[in-house]
Amino acid sequence: MIDRQHLRIVHAIHQHGTMTQAAKSLYLTQSALSHAMKKLEHEFNVPLWQKEGRRLFLTQAGESLLGLAQRILPQFEHTEAQLRRFAEGKQGTLRIGMECYPCFEWLLKIVAPFLKRFPDVDVDVRRAFSFGGLQALHGYDIDVLITPDPLHLDAITYTPVFSYEQVLVMHSTHDLATKAFIAPRDLAQETLISYPVETSRLDIFSQFLTPANASVKSHKTIETTEIILQMVAAGRGVTALPKWLVDESKESELLCCRPLGEEGLTKTLFVGHRKRTDTLGFIDSFVEMAMAQGLKTNSPQQ
Repeated sequence: MIDRQHLRIVHAIHQHGTMTQAAKSLYLTQSALSHAMKKLEHEFNVPLWQKEGRRLFLTQAGESLLGLAQRILPQFEHTEAQLRRFAEGKQGTLRIGMECYPCFEWLLKIVAPFLKRFPDVDVDVRRAFSFGGLQALHGYDIDVLITPDPLHLDAITYTPVFSYEQVLVMHSTHDLATKAFIAPRDLAQETLISYPVETSRLDIFSQFLTPANASVKSHKTIETTEIILQMVAAGRGVTALPKWLVDESKESELLCCRPLGEEGLTKTLFVGHRKRTDTLGFIDSFVEMAMAQGLKTNSPQQ
């Protein structure tokens, strides 16, 4: 019979690669670790790992057990953390996953009033996931996912919070500023500055340049929105960002925006969360506050 300790052991073996380090990470002796896994191997009559020198490598059966560990262990950890916080008189933590780099600025406008409304709930924001945002949400690594590209799953609900236009941003004196809209071929000699994510996840590539078999002269990546805009304001390149974010920037007077394509490129931001798991109500409240902030973002003054 598989129990939690087996899952913890196979996960530690995968992480550390040696029995010595795996046992140390779990505060077990090597003999205790080995005995537990040999008992499981004997029960199912299948080897779970093989040894090459000092290194341990999972067999196909071991990989199957690892997959279960990666799905189940985060749920254990989440529930235990919640129970500890209940014991401390606190409600819990809202873990927010972000798949929209520029939307971090928008999220800040929700976090402050959320913390005020729920003084016993902490907030944790995560941008990096081992298996993608949807898997992190489904696997209880996060509680809500903010994404412009929802991947649908029966257990997940996505709520649209606002729509925005993705535009090309450049210095106000840039040659492209004279155009009514930007065509893919217009960027052939440009330096594009973007966030450090795969080009397949950047709309300017996946929905604009790549379908037209076009590209840019060079591509640079920068982590921070404000630095990207400062670089563009200094004439070091162009970027693609939501128009509302550019309008709110300190550099807005030095910048101008143009639609990507004659029809423009419109995106919708969604908040995803698991169905029927919000027993304390603060996830539903977060979604409501996100929708309210979305209305403000789309208001005429924006």
